Amino acid sequence: MLKFRFLCILTALVLMALPAASQDIDVTGDWELTMETPRGEMTADVTFVQEGEKLTVTMTGRGGREHTGEGTITGNSITWTITRSTPRGEFTVTYTGTVEVDSMSGEAAMGDMGTREWTAKKKES
Repeated sequence: MLKFRFLCILTALVLMALPAASQDIDVTGDWELTMETPRGEMTADVTFVQEGEKLTVTMTGRGGREHTGEGTITGNSITWTITRSTPRGEFTVTYTGTVEVDSMSGEAAMGDMGTREWTAKKKES
């Protein structure tokens, strides 16, 4: 009976620790995002500020233009949206992916232009 009680308590503690472990990912900091485009490989500097599951995102691409957006991170799943103003109107890109400590990868949905795969590596501080 004592072994059974100990096993139940141990199981409960392990199950309580699982959700906390999935929230240990913190993407705050500077990253380099790479995406293959019809014009060749494109890189952008991305800065994430994470508060819980909420993200504030700043992306700096060609010509040093900065674009800001917001997103979320739940477990190791990440999503953020950047809207750019262009001569043809506003253009929104939604990035979704998976985080693996110092790297992440996923797809960028670009409206009528389809999707593109992307990867990102965390820059050293």
